[in-house]
Amino acid sequence: MPNLKAIRKRIASVKSTKQVTAAMKMVAAAKLRKVQNKVIALRPYVRKMEQLVPEIIAGYYDDFQSPFFKENNSDKILLIVISSNRGLCGAFNINVVKETVKSVEKFVNNGFKKDNIEIFAFGKKAAQILKYRQYNVIDEEQKIFDNLTYEYTENFAQRFIKDFTDGKYRSIYLIYNEFKSAGSQVLTNKQYLPFIVKEKQKMPGGYIFEPDFNYILQKLIPQVLKSTLFAALLDSFAAEQAARMTAMHKATDNATEMIRKLTLEYNKARQAAITKEILEIVAGAEALKHN
Repeated sequence: MPNLKAIRKRIASVKSTKQVTAAMKMVAAAKLRKVQNKVIALRPYVRKMEQLVPEIIAGYYDDFQSPFFKENNSDKILLIVISSNRGLCGAFNINVVKETVKSVEKFVNNGFKKDNIEIFAFGKKAAQILKYRQYNVIDEEQKIFDNLTYEYTENFAQRFIKDFTDGKYRSIYLIYNEFKSAGSQVLTNKQYLPFIVKEKQKMPGGYIFEPDFNYILQKLIPQVLKSTLFAALLDSFAAEQAARMTAMHKATDNATEMIRKLTLEYNKARQAAITKEILEIVAGAEALKHN
C-alpha cells in the first residue's frame, strides 16, 4: 500500500513546482507583449531596406564598386549565433545549436577547416554547448538581452562590418529563431555578408541620387546591416519568450494532471487504510464477542 505521507509530500512538491511554472509563464507572456510590438514595428522597415539595396544595385551594377557585394579570398567563415541566457524554453536553444553544427559540417565538407569556421555567440546557452563540443567560439555576448537597444547593438554590427571589409572573413551568416507567433518560431540561417545580388536587371522606377550613387549606397548599406542585426536579436528575444511561455504552459498543465492523479492515488490509499482499520475493529469486536 502506498505511503500516505510520501504521497502528500509529492503532491506538495508538484504544487510548488506548478506555482513556479505558472509564474514563469506569466513573466514570459509580459516580456513577449512588450517586445512583440517592437518586432512588428521594425520588421517592415528592415525587410524593405534589405530588398531595396540589392534591387538598386541590380540596376546600376556597372557603376557600383563596394566590398559589401563580393566574397573575400579569406579561408574563414563567421557564424553569428543567437540563443538565450536562460533555459526552460523547450527546444529553442538546441535547435540553434543543431543548425550551427549543420552549417559547420557543410563548410567543412566544402573544404574549409573546422577551426576556420568561427562562431560569435549572442546568449550563453549556445556558447556553452558549442564550446563543450569543441567548436571555435571566438567570443560571446551575454549582456545584450539586458540592454537590447539599437545603440548597443550597433557596436557589434560595426565590428562585423569592419571584419568583413578588412577581408577577415569570406562570408558571414546569421543563425537565430525568427518570431512568427506566440506558438511558432522559425529557425533562420541567412547570409549577412556579402549582400546577395541577383543578375543584372532593369531597375524598377527612377531614382535620383545626391550627391552621387556610390556615396549614397556606401552610407546606406551599413545602416541596413545594423538594422538587420538588431531585428534578428529582437526576433530571437521575442521567440525565446514565446517558447518559454509555451513550455511553461505545458509544464503547468502537466503539473495539474499529476496533482489530479496523485490526489486520486492518495484518496484510494486513504480509503484502503480506513477500510483496513474498520475490518480490524470488526474482527476484534467479533473475537471479544466469542470470548
